[in-house]
Amino acid sequence: MNMLVDGEWRTDAGEYTDDDGSFERQETTFRDRIRDDPDARFQPEAGRYHLYVSYACPWAHRTLVVRALKGLEDAISVSVVDPYRDEDGWQFTPDKEGCTRDPVLDADYLRELYVEADSDVTGRVSVPVLWDTQEGTIVNNESKEIMRMLDTEFGEVADRDVDLYPADLQDDVDRIIDEIYEPINNGVYRAGFATKQGPYDDAVDDLFAALDHWDDVLADQRYLAGDRLTEADIAMFTTLVRFDNVYHTHFMCNVQYVREYENLWPYLRDLYQTPGVAETVNMDHIKEHYYTTHPDVNPNRIIARGPDLAFEAPHDRDELPGGPPSALAGASADD
Repeated sequence: MNMLVDGEWRTDAGEYTDDDGSFERQETTFRDRIRDDPDARFQPEAGRYHLYVSYACPWAHRTLVVRALKGLEDAISVSVVDPYRDEDGWQFTPDKEGCTRDPVLDADYLRELYVEADSDVTGRVSVPVLWDTQEGTIVNNESKEIMRMLDTEFGEVADRDVDLYPADLQDDVDRIIDEIYEPINNGVYRAGFATKQGPYDDAVDDLFAALDHWDDVLADQRYLAGDRLTEADIAMFTTLVRFDNVYHTHFMCNVQYVREYENLWPYLRDLYQTPGVAETVNMDHIKEHYYTTHPDVNPNRIIARGPDLAFEAPHDRDELPGGPPSALAGASADD
């Protein structure tokens, strides 16, 4: 495993799997919060924060979707790392299509931001990263918490009145995010990085049992928590949109394609066609990252060619009650 240990970059700092061959995800390192409170250290202000992402990463993708739906593009700037990640970690390659430079430190590698924030930091260097340009430090690098902060704390800054965590659904949203995390969001990784048959079988069983369950739920309701688009749907979307192109093949999650599900497939198309969402999807970056970055899984780094999915095909989900917030009507990520 490649990570920082006491501020020094190491390429021999352990493995992704335990002795039983099961994938183990490490905890994130920076866990401060932005709060809409005059006494808070980190307060929501336009132009103060900078978001580091990879288009390839489903966790970082969550934050991009919320940023787009809330209309925070002008308030929170973004840097995009190279989808290919070698033993030196996430890199800035501004000459590559879809990638950017680092405007904060003019860094070559994302790990330089981590060390700038904490010279003795120990942990994986992951995206997303929410950086405070005022204090010159990382606020948070936990995707679920960044997603929640962008959704709930930037109401006075956001250009759109979109609430993805409505008060009457908060318990349901939190429950669903937790319920889909281990079998689905993390489940594809548990399958793909398993090094023994037993853990792989367990992960695949959990994954497709969960997908079957939510396919049934979505038969009678438009979204995971009912008739309103919420953070839970964003958390599900960034896994589903990658599924048929990478997880099915690269991570051997090949029991069934998402496009073969009666309800999950039109649900995925419905989310993709929500104004602002499609612009956050870069399938070229997604495929390049997965097929070239995991030599233990794909040693020859050959990028699978297909499939070409019809994300923009009609979905008929609008026949169910509810829909996207009215503030999204006619909106796009370029507004």
